[in-house]
Amino acid sequence: MRAPTRLRTALAALLLASGCASTRSSAPAEPPAPAASIPAAPAPAPAEAPSPTKGVTLPETTTVTLKNGARLLLVEKHDLPLVAFSAWLRGGSSTDPAGKEGLAALTAQLLQKGAGSRNAQQFAEAVDGVGGELEVVPNREALLLNGSFLARDSALMVELLSDLLMRPRFDAQELEKARALRVSEIATAKDGDPRMLIGVYFNAFHFPAHPYGRPPLGSEASLPTIGRSDVLGWAKANLGADRLILSVVGDFDAKALGAKLEAALGGWAPAGQPLSAVPATAPTKGRRVLLVDKPDATQTYFAIGNTGIRRTDPDRVVAELSNTVLGGRFTSLLNTELRVKTGLTYGARSSLAPGLQAGPVTLTSYTQTATTGRAIDLALEVLARYRQDGVDDAMLTSAQAYVQGQFPPTLETGEQLAMKLSELAFYGLDAQDVNGFASAVAATTRDSVRAVNQRVLPANEDLTLVLLGKADALRDVARKYGPVTEMRISDKQFAPPPAR
Repeated sequence: MRAPTRLRTALAALLLASGCASTRSSAPAEPPAPAASIPAAPAPAPAEAPSPTKGVTLPETTTVTLKNGARLLLVEKHDLPLVAFSAWLRGGSSTDPAGKEGLAALTAQLLQKGAGSRNAQQFAEAVDGVGGELEVVPNREALLLNGSFLARDSALMVELLSDLLMRPRFDAQELEKARALRVSEIATAKDGDPRMLIGVYFNAFHFPAHPYGRPPLGSEASLPTIGRSDVLGWAKANLGADRLILSVVGDFDAKALGAKLEAALGGWAPAGQPLSAVPATAPTKGRRVLLVDKPDATQTYFAIGNTGIRRTDPDRVVAELSNTVLGGRFTSLLNTELRVKTGLTYGARSSLAPGLQAGPVTLTSYTQTATTGRAIDLALEVLARYRQDGVDDAMLTSAQAYVQGQFPPTLETGEQLAMKLSELAFYGLDAQDVNGFASAVAATTRDSVRAVNQRVLPANEDLTLVLLGKADALRDVARKYGPVTEMRISDKQFAPPPAR
């Protein structure tokens, strides 16, 4: 098992699960130190971008659909004696019942806390004992199970995976520990560095009646209400072969491994209930502001945005390139203005979070309480100017080289390839999404960027803003940007209470 401090475990998964990061995001990192006026040196740019005509090509894939609906995608890759897998189970936090937010994520965590003949410790020892890796990552629309084993241990990998999927124990004591830890992590983030929560507040406020607005890991209000009967009920309704996309990449014979997987998973029944479609989303009109009061805060954390694009949007490559220019790298327009030139923050970024429906497009940063208005005004100026003017030739050329250079390393390992194959199958995309990516980037023009900006980026009069900081010092600032709704960071939910 990967240790609890790894990136996509516990609270750190909140950013991924809440949909506040782009699929191919390469935004600047934000250190935990308070905002200051001394910017760090820029990160070095890639030495050389790949030729647009070369790009990346996905390997040949063997596809098998089992009688129970499970879909297997197998790729032989014999350069290293490793086997990696990525299993996507349709139905993540968007399936959480009202008042039970975090149920899918807790269930996901418990999958690897005892399954088949092994309890939690024995399951972990079985993975660690052969130097394997296995993690379960809850997302808003799926549960992701990723792992990597030596090729000689592929039989153990299949056994553990099938036990985890088909025979989880859902031990009551493990549930109590996981639930208590998650509540503690949320409380700790609120008390210390709430940057990881700003996207959760934004989604809850921007998508109030939509599954995308639910906190994927739950809240201090919902988590204590989740019992073992809830977990068992969710698992019965949502875990099943018809929800499974399993990609495996590595040193194996596809025919032989396919037979092993069919023997292990072929008897798995479909999920107990049909998966409801995720409702459509749309940009909101007008402005609205959420002010989250953290009385002891010396900084303001803020998010600005609206509804963006789907993962299958025909202009997704142009939108990604556009986001890179706006706030997707260290030398972006946002980071240059808010960090490098003015020193108002240690980091400012923009992100797209496309899903089955259009997810949020957001600008996020943080600054000292006294400079909140200045930082937000500057971010809005950058957004309005970029939305109107787009890119010049130098910006476009630089962004194209950067995006083309950053893309190949995301598909170097077997686990990365497996994740990409499952992702494409999940969204109904084909290999051209990868194979044609470099050419699509190279074909982007100033006109196409400007057209996408006009469609995807929110106009300044149509914005959702979330400010998290000391309310007594921020109320007058917040009112400048639209009608204000207030809540306290001590409130046990991420959404403001209903208006009376």
